[in-house]
Amino acid sequence: MFPMRYNPGIAHSFLTVSFFLLLSSCTPTPPAPLATSLFIYRFDPPSFIEFSVDFRPIREIPFSIPPDCGLDDAYSAPIGKFLAVELHCPGGQTVLFLDVETGSVTQPVTDTDSHFLAWTSDGEAAYLKVDSLGSPEILRVLTDGARDPLAVHEFTYDLSAQPASRDFTFTFSRGLGYGSEMYLARHDGRLTQLLYADPYNYLSFARFSPDGSRIAFIKTPDSQTPFTVGELWVIHADGSNARNLADADAGHGFAENWSPDGTHIAFVKRENPEDESADQNSEALISNIYVVDAESGKWTQVTHFTTGRAETPHWSPDGNTLTFAVVINGRMEVQIADMATGEIRSLLTESACCPAWMRK
Repeated sequence: MFPMRYNPGIAHSFLTVSFFLLLSSCTPTPPAPLATSLFIYRFDPPSFIEFSVDFRPIREIPFSIPPDCGLDDAYSAPIGKFLAVELHCPGGQTVLFLDVETGSVTQPVTDTDSHFLAWTSDGEAAYLKVDSLGSPEILRVLTDGARDPLAVHEFTYDLSAQPASRDFTFTFSRGLGYGSEMYLARHDGRLTQLLYADPYNYLSFARFSPDGSRIAFIKTPDSQTPFTVGELWVIHADGSNARNLADADAGHGFAENWSPDGTHIAFVKRENPEDESADQNSEALISNIYVVDAESGKWTQVTHFTTGRAETPHWSPDGNTLTFAVVINGRMEVQIADMATGEIRSLLTESACCPAWMRK
């Protein structure tokens, strides 16, 4: 038998392979990519319909609106399987949680009215305003029904969660003629910082840019006129560098939305500001979708309706399309606009509303 000799080359190769295998075993498996889909509500037969990213219908979730109630809107969690569905009923507004995987529906607040403000950035809870006409307060309500009260002003009417953070903005007014104030809240509202105050306007629909560095919002004149012309503004997240980007519709509840890359903002503009009947009657509104460059302020008109109204635009996660509801001659439907070609088409032949993109 020959004695075994030490071979440094073989030993080095063995150690290299062993170290590589050790590293491989310690490297975490990357998470599976999130599935993206679009939900819209069809009125008859009543159901939420799920569409693929290329707008093919996948399935339907039956969802009947309770008698004497109407559907206000549906809001998808930024991540996860829940839609917050807001209804207006004789007793006030009511928020329901719809699990789109099981089709189950829960009512997180049953002892008073509830109004949806925003999802938390992780999609695990929603911020709700409850008991609006009694002792109003702001709650963070988990999808399992657990709730936490927040130490923010009871007259808060607008709230926006900062991406990848527990921080959020909240906006409140002390009453007609006092304008409004926007604050940044940390530690569940126990530490606040004034970002922006305007004694002449209500600040509504605060929306963080995807990277959390800027905030867009709409100014609505503080007056007794219910529907009017407002302004789309943007500020840095610390409240500095406030800039007016464009005129925007105000009073109808149409929010602006950032593009996924944070370079543009889609919004609704009123086309008949001189029509006094449209100041009082929402059915007289003529509106269109516009997109503005958040840096240069250059805007582009997306839709060109001469009658009826286009409502809140929603970007697809890839930024290639805008989805929105349109009301013409009293009939509501959902349309999509291809941002590259300019093509606009209806998503369904039936009456529908409330588009909401979901990642889960």
